[in-house]
Amino acid sequence: MTDTSHTNTPHTLRLKGIGIALIGAALMSLDPVFIRFSGVDELETSFLFGLFTAISMATVIQLSDKRGVIQVLRHSGWPLLGAGLLMLGSASGLVFAIKNTSIANTFLILSATPAIAAIFSWVFLREVASRQTLLAIAGVIAGIAIVVSGSTGSGNWVGDLLAVFAVSCLALMMTLLRKFPDVSRMGAVGTGGFLLAATMFFVTEPSQFSTDTWLIMGAMGLLTAPFGRVLSMVATRYATATEVSMTLMLETVLAPIWAYIFFTEVPAVASLAGGAVILITIAAYTLHLAKADS
Repeated sequence: MTDTSHTNTPHTLRLKGIGIALIGAALMSLDPVFIRFSGVDELETSFLFGLFTAISMATVIQLSDKRGVIQVLRHSGWPLLGAGLLMLGSASGLVFAIKNTSIANTFLILSATPAIAAIFSWVFLREVASRQTLLAIAGVIAGIAIVVSGSTGSGNWVGDLLAVFAVSCLALMMTLLRKFPDVSRMGAVGTGGFLLAATMFFVTEPSQFSTDTWLIMGAMGLLTAPFGRVLSMVATRYATATEVSMTLMLETVLAPIWAYIFFTEVPAVASLAGGAVILITIAAYTLHLAKADS
């Protein structure tokens, strides 16, 4: 009989969570590309993002879960609604931030997620981060400080504040899902998308959108954005909210790269240096987990 106990050790599960979170971060880092190319304002972009996200998640649940969409939502209970409301805040805050400040600034502020998640986890879950996790967070914060030193005054205050709101909602949502691991992650994302579309429907005119806008936001809302968020939520089943949110800082490195490739937004030298510190920290932390499990 094959011994499978090793594959279920806490370190293996944490490493699995980190890997899932890394893939989710890579997908979510593409958000600003679609948002900038959408050709419509913040309200309209948010509506399309929410609409396509709700459609994609409902479809996947219906096809993959024999209980069906309604029963999945009912089984998840009130925590799912809470997660959906927090995603509404996080997603809308992200869209509005990207429209009102630089991509680098937006994702720089998103780098505060680990610190905020650590506070929420301590307050609500009484989870104390390990020394290695605290060191990794310190490395990420050091990278952020380097970026800030070269980008002070480059962003719009309204956009920056919206990014702070988005990151707070994201960290709290991760903490909530950590507390309730049985909540459907796809259901939570789909609920958030539905609430976002329903909220923005009354202040937009979908009939006026161009074909290109529908196609661009369809690619984001049906594929990269919702599945990136689902993976980040699934990761909280195996790793703490602090660990997952720290790993998601890969977005901070990738987003400015996409901004340069697609919009020729050239980050400052300090931004590149800070991004390198963040990436190296994430890689070192992941390797530490792998070594600890060997």
